Formats: sequence, structure tokens, C-alpha cells
Amino acid sequence: MNKVDQFTAIVLAADRTAGDPVAAETGVACKAFAPIHGTPMIIRVLDALEASDRVKTIIVCGPPKSALPGCPELERRIASRRVIWLPNLDSPSRSADSGLTHIDQNSPVLLTTADHALLTSSIVRYFLDESQKSGSDATVGVVKYEDVAAAFPGVKRTVIRLQDGGVCGCNLYAFLNPRGRGLVSFWQRAEDLRKHPGQLIAQTFGLMAVLLYLFGLLTLARGLKAVSAKTGIKVQPVFLPFPQAGVDVDKVEDMLLVESVLAGAVPLAQEKTDSPGRLS
Repeated sequence: MNKVDQFTAIVLAADRTAGDPVAAETGVACKAFAPIHGTPMIIRVLDALEASDRVKTIIVCGPPKSALPGCPELERRIASRRVIWLPNLDSPSRSADSGLTHIDQNSPVLLTTADHALLTSSIVRYFLDESQKSGSDATVGVVKYEDVAAAFPGVKRTVIRLQDGGVCGCNLYAFLNPRGRGLVSFWQRAEDLRKHPGQLIAQTFGLMAVLLYLFGLLTLARGLKAVSAKTGIKVQPVFLPFPQAGVDVDKVEDMLLVESVLAGAVPLAQEKTDSPGRLS
């Protein structure tokens, strides 16, 4: 891969709310610093991005500067310019937008989060390679819920239930051109309406998509086409053959699960070698 084809990565690393349960349980200044199998979560994510050979620059948005001494390794990487640190803003979408203003318009961008403790270089490579093949403005990483349920029986994950099966998000987004970056503005409008769900659904997807969802007829392709129709941005999913990509650390139970996986107590299902493809 040529240097010009490499991505700039934005990692959202600030806590969404005060008193995060994972931070409180582990006694750290913010969730991103929680030690997972001996290594802070954020360092695991940064290492995966670097090892992928698909990322040329890493920007970390948050945590606040006052919290940085809580993770000496992150401080060292910032001091050496191995990582660029930016202060977080008052919401994930605004932090992401702030990160984008520091990146050349022609650079493709990967957006992820610091609580993606099971992220690996293989997941990053697969997602970015498939994203570049998609012909889209932006892509969203997803895994089939059936794969997550098979790998982690009994574990509760957020599921988007659609006619063509449930999917779980992976906190992986690629913006492949300047138009694709407009998806962050769309996300910001959605955040602004989060306390008004009726308006949020109507303005995000439109009436037809809402009706299809309510009657169990909405597919992932139709849902993303509704977003494209609203925004003029061509968005496609990238199905990942890695069930662990659907696991992030939102709760203490998630942290214990990830610890078990990394310790080998919870073996992962055999990785699929066939590409599940992309929806058009």
C-alpha cells in the first residue's frame, strides 16, 4: 500500500459521563486507562492501529490534559509525537469533528474508540482494505449478531434487529473522501436530537424506513440507503469475520469478558476465511 493510501486514525478516548463504572472499578482517571490483561485499553488500541501498517498518523481526542498523567505510556507517545493529542469536546461527534479539522481533506480517515480492547491489527487491516474496495464515501464496520452469540454465549450485546438478521456495531468508521466526512455532521445532528426520539427517527431515516423497521421489513441495505438519501453520502457496511470486533468495554461485565478472552479462558470461534461481502 502506498503512503498516500494510508489512513489517519482518530481515537475517541474521553469518558462520556462522569463516574464511569469501569474507571471507578479499576481506580483510574478515565475508562481509556483501565488496565486490561495488564495493559491500558487505549494502548491496546494504539498498538493495533500501528501494527496494521494501514495507519500513518494517530490522533487521540481526550481524555482531558489533567488526566494524562494517569497513563504514562500515552504521555510518552504524545511527547514523542508518536500520537497527536487533542482535547475532547462535549460529545463524541464534536470531538470527531474537531479531529477532522486537523487532517488534510484528501486523507482517508479511520474513526474508532479507546474502549475497543479486543481490536487487533488483523481487524484494522480487513476493515480498511474492504472499505477501500467498497466504492463508497464512508463505511461502517458491523458483525453478524449470530457470530457474536456463537463466540460469546450468553453475553448481552446491543443488537440492531433487521429483516436480514441482527447486527452489532464495531466502533469502526471509515471516511474515504471529503464527502464521507459529512457523516460526522449527520451524527452530530442525531446527537442533538437524542432527547427527542420521534424527531430523531424521522429526521434520520425518513418515514418509509421507520415504517419498514416497525413492520420488521427493514434490511441493513435499506437503512443505509435511507441515510444516503438524507445526506447525499454513499454509506455501506463492511461485515467483519471477527466476532470480537463487536465487543467494546462499556460495563464492568464487558471488562471481565475481555480479560477472559485475552487470558485464553474464553476461546474465540474459528475465524471465517470467506469474505461476507458488501451490500450495494
